[in-house]
Amino acid sequence: MNFVFVSPNFPSVYWNFCERLVQNGVRVLGVGDCAYDDLDPRLRHILTEYYKVSNLGDYEEMFRAVAFLSFKYGKIDWLESNNEFWLEQDARLREDFNITTGMHVSDARAWRSKSSMKSFYERAGVASARCLRPTTLAAARAFVKEVGGYPVFAKPDVGVGAEGAHHVNNEAELEALFESGESRNVIIEECVRGDIMSYDAILDSHGKPLFESSCLFPPSMSDVVQQRLDMSYCVLPEIPEKLLAAGRACVRAFNVTSRFIHFEFFRLSSDQPGLGKKGDFVGLEANMRPAGAYTPDMMNVAHEADVYSMWADMVCYDELRNSDVGTHGCCVYAGRRDGRAYAHTHDEIMSRYYIRMRDHGRMPDAIANDMGNDYYVARVRDEAAAREFADYVFAPPAPEAKAEPKKAATKSADKSEAAAAKTTKAKATTKASDSKPKTKAKPKAKSKAKGKSKAKSKGKGKAK
Repeated sequence: MNFVFVSPNFPSVYWNFCERLVQNGVRVLGVGDCAYDDLDPRLRHILTEYYKVSNLGDYEEMFRAVAFLSFKYGKIDWLESNNEFWLEQDARLREDFNITTGMHVSDARAWRSKSSMKSFYERAGVASARCLRPTTLAAARAFVKEVGGYPVFAKPDVGVGAEGAHHVNNEAELEALFESGESRNVIIEECVRGDIMSYDAILDSHGKPLFESSCLFPPSMSDVVQQRLDMSYCVLPEIPEKLLAAGRACVRAFNVTSRFIHFEFFRLSSDQPGLGKKGDFVGLEANMRPAGAYTPDMMNVAHEADVYSMWADMVCYDELRNSDVGTHGCCVYAGRRDGRAYAHTHDEIMSRYYIRMRDHGRMPDAIANDMGNDYYVARVRDEAAAREFADYVFAPPAPEAKAEPKKAATKSADKSEAAAAKTTKAKATTKASDSKPKTKAKPKAKSKAKGKSKAKSKGKGKAK
């Protein structure tokens, strides 16, 4: 089998997909814009050939690359990037080279459009937020009124991650959307109150799940990006029954097969008219690729599994052959931001969680806006333990204690202090004249008192 893997070096964990294919006897041919010498050494070792292009978005250049590989190695059986940005281009290359595995261009366009997804959710019987492609300001105002007022949510109809998505909080911001011309490229949706959870699965050629998992994300990734918030999410030990049902219904409605998918849903935090009751799931976005960044690795940690092998088995055999699953736990990610102060140092975090820590390091700049800069990944018991881990990693430094201003002494206090000082001096003079042994004994008694005071003070420090 000849498999062309587009951009096998990004995200960096994708070399694992290539390696598992090779272990199943596949010839893997890479096409990317990274210089060969800059590829991960493990990836260089795996690839039979690598064709460098100057621009992955230049279709003519991509066409020539696949044509060269096809001429040299014969018919291409699979072509895939597993990357949302290149899905439509992948589909176009498949059609031009008569590659029958994978999605077609018409599917890719429909599945990448946020507004087009609504009809698939309706077919699945899953609620989704009402939306509008805002052609006029008057129509946008009417839509805001229809969904119950501000805020509403603006996002590109076709986009990647949270890029370009933001809340519209009032009339002035809605007008600015039209004045800037942004309204031509976005849809506006009613705001949904709740957490974001995902249904993740590897599907065979009949749309049957070979593997299923679920992630819990912060309520608003756009807020994380725009406000540069700390980023934390986790892979859960189990999938809630309602989410499992909604995810599988959407797989059937989208008629998606032979893919690793990542479907996102809102879990309502309160009753919302037209959408559902608290705890219900509302369709947000269907992504026909694996969850981003290092999430596949986190699934491996959470489920003691190998999703890369499962995916390679799906490609080669349309079933699982080399993919055992162990006990299920929770894998949590916490990404901190550069330029922000935290209470706990790297060494303190590692010391506290050294048994549970699975990975830590620097996130690549290309996805640091979404994921943070310095990250930590740990395996914990459950969602509550995941929150505790994130709270510790993100804890802010304690505020500095402000010294209380000294009170001004009154004249009467000054007089009494002066009188007391005279009395003390008189007593000291009398005692000094009594006898020498007594005078020598005094400093020893004083020294012991000081020693006791210091020991007490140290004891308090340890208790703290």
